Formats: sequence, C-alpha cells, structure tokens
Amino acid sequence: MAAALIGRKIGMTRLYDEQGRNIPVTIIEAGPCYVSQIKSADGPDGYSAVQIAFEDVKARNTTIPLIGHDVKAGVSPKRHHREFRVAESDLEGFEPGQALTVERFADVKFVDVTATSKGKGTAGVMRRWGFKGMGASHGTERRHRMPGSIAGRSTDRGGGKPKKGIRMAGRMGQQRVTVRSLEVVGIDKDRNLLLVKGPIPGPGQGLVMIREATRLYKTKAAIAAKAS
Repeated sequence: MAAALIGRKIGMTRLYDEQGRNIPVTIIEAGPCYVSQIKSADGPDGYSAVQIAFEDVKARNTTIPLIGHDVKAGVSPKRHHREFRVAESDLEGFEPGQALTVERFADVKFVDVTATSKGKGTAGVMRRWGFKGMGASHGTERRHRMPGSIAGRSTDRGGGKPKKGIRMAGRMGQQRVTVRSLEVVGIDKDRNLLLVKGPIPGPGQGLVMIREATRLYKTKAAIAAKAS
C-alpha cells in the first residue's frame, strides 16, 4: 500500500534551502495512526482496503459501536477513521492494531493532500466566480454586482430553467479539495511532523488525509524516480 496517513494542519512557515531560497511550507501533524480494520475482496465487503484510525478520544465522547470496533482491533477509542483502497496483494504486511507513523514518508518525494476547504458562506457571482459586474455608467441603478441575464432556456415542453452548471450566487467553499503532487520538504520523526511545499486546503487544526502522489508530471516523476 502507498504511504497514507491522517493528520492535522498546524500552520505555515518558511524554510531556506542550501541556495538561500525562501520555501513556503505547511506543517502537518501526521499520525500516529493505527490500523483499525483490514478489508479483503474475499470478505463480506467485496473489496480490499486498509482502514486507519487517528487521534485519541475519551470514551464518553464517542459511541459504543465505535469503541467496540476499535477494541476489536486492539487499539484505544479513536476520533477519526478513514480507509484507503489498495490492491489485494498490498494487504500483506498490515495487521490490526499496527502503528503507522510519519516515517512511512521518509522516502516519498511527492504527496496528495485531501481536506475540506474553508467555508466562505453565501457569496455573489463577483466573489465566487470572478465576474466583472455590470457597468457603472449613467443609467445603471443598483445592479453593479448583478450576474446579468441567465437566459430563458425554454423548451417545447413548456417552462424554462437554468442550464445545469451555470455559475450563479451560492455557497462558497467548504468542499472536499485534493491538492496533488506537493513536494515533501522534510519530516520530523520525533514530533510526527510532515513539511510539504506550498499551501493545503482547510483552516488551522483542520483534518487532512495525506497519501503518496498517484499522478506526476514528467519533471516530478523524474525526480521521484531518481530519489528511489
């Protein structure tokens, strides 16, 4: 299985490389996580996956089914559980209760980070989609930030409706976002910290999922191949 962990976004800082270049990095507290369940294609689930758990939680703040689920794997109650699909052959080497730390990313050069982006509330088309707005010349009254015509879209069956996917005002942010192929700048094994180049979605202390990059451009693929 490719290296994968659950963690929390701590914040951003900067590092300087050997050439003195300023590198913006995001600090992620990655793990430790524990294997809470192993699913096999031959089992009742019908597919192969490894489920991992992250962050201790008091028993009174979770549910009895989840407590029993974790106890069955031999770990204390955990707050978050996520599973990662893997090939059947990659299940070897995993066992319930096994600890997974940031050391799994020691030889990984690029990762994909998935998180929930910050919620911005309800936003108009100018803020949400970057519309330029209506003209501000004489004759335009209180319509400067309006979206303009969205067309009738009428049909022979009668009645019109907006085209699917048309950009309009609505909720902005608070969506599942994956940022691909972020460079791993370094790890801190003692404090379970992972440093990746650039920003990642979500607020500070937000939950993130980190996985070894699955799709690389030619330049990054060459760097990863050279490192391995």
